[in-house]
Amino acid sequence: MLHLDADQIHGLTSYPGLVDTLCRMNRQGVDRIDRMLLSQPTAADAQNDWLLLPAWSFGSYFGIKLVSVFPENPRRDLPAVQGLYALFEGKTGAAIATLDGAALTLVKTAANSAMASHLLSRADSSTLLVCGGGALAPHLIAAHCAVRPIRRVLWWNRRPDAIDPAPLQALGLPVEITHDLAGACRGADIVSTATRATVPIIEGAWLKPGAHLDLVGGYLPEMREADDEAFRRAARHYVDARLTTVGVAGDVCAPLAAGLIEENELIDMFQLNRGERPGRGNDAEITWFKSGGGGHEDLAVAQYLYERHRDAN
Repeated sequence: MLHLDADQIHGLTSYPGLVDTLCRMNRQGVDRIDRMLLSQPTAADAQNDWLLLPAWSFGSYFGIKLVSVFPENPRRDLPAVQGLYALFEGKTGAAIATLDGAALTLVKTAANSAMASHLLSRADSSTLLVCGGGALAPHLIAAHCAVRPIRRVLWWNRRPDAIDPAPLQALGLPVEITHDLAGACRGADIVSTATRATVPIIEGAWLKPGAHLDLVGGYLPEMREADDEAFRRAARHYVDARLTTVGVAGDVCAPLAAGLIEENELIDMFQLNRGERPGRGNDAEITWFKSGGGGHEDLAVAQYLYERHRDAN
């Protein structure tokens, strides 16, 4: 049985190709999708999480991602996110491949944000702000730069000494570290956050007209990356999937609980890609997107990577 390791996954990844794949998957949909989260409290008042994300496209492929999130691991010189993806052939049920779960998660999550930006941000967006110092941030930078004419990338982290723009600069990406989060946000056309914040780091007052806000990091109800004013200022509100955001992610739970929106007013990526609900209305609108992930996205990306490898060998 084939196994694709992290290096192979990154080598097979093309963000424009993955964006096309995710758009097509959202138009077609999947037949079954589910989510399970098991958590373990730790002595350091943190929480270790184990996510199980299955999805099934009948007659095509099905698979499941098993991924652990152990926030204290970097102190042990271990990655915070680790896991495995198992892919099955849909006509016979045969197991055909396993893929490194952490690498799959990185490229899938980055491509998902790039897909939303491709559909919602202004076509002339040239300044990108990325917040967060984890493994995902460089992939978000690369993915956003692949779908928009980005000429300046501002990278912010609470601990600026923990981020290094040199590898991205060596690839020709215009990345610089910023210490001024508010100022960087005020000038950004796209703001992408990948943090574990429980208190919002992005204030709505900082967002300029026409900005696109991409909220990626929070995956639990107590996590929040943007405040209520950011939500209020947005013309419309988008999620990738209701299963992984409504009742799950704080950036969606809190505005719903506060009565800022009704659930049926949220627009998911299935509806947007099928043309059932509107996208950006004009260049002055602020667009707001919450990425929660989901097994349907993992399945689409695993299929893409498996078929690219198969076709090249």
